[in-house]
Amino acid sequence: MKVTIEVDCTPEEARQFLGLPDVATMQKDLVAEVQKRILSNIGTMEPDQLLKTWLPAGLQGLDQMQRAFWSQMSQPAKGRKSPGDNDS
Repeated sequence: MKVTIEVDCTPEEARQFLGLPDVATMQKDLVAEVQKRILSNIGTMEPDQLLKTWLPAGLQGLDQMQRAFWSQMSQPAKGRKSPGDNDS
């Protein structure tokens, strides 16, 4: 046996029916506060400081990683045979 119940209501009506709190005003206040804090902190930070925060090791770490990849890729593969090699 299969029973299907379809309820046609808005999210606000469902929230009221289930007894859930309306958090729309709290959400608006919270978003406004977060936006105010972000804007006040952006004004005090310099681009140089932002880059140091986002890239702690600077671009040196990226350069070192790139050199390590290139050194591994440029070495001949050990234990591999060329297509023209024969085992006989």
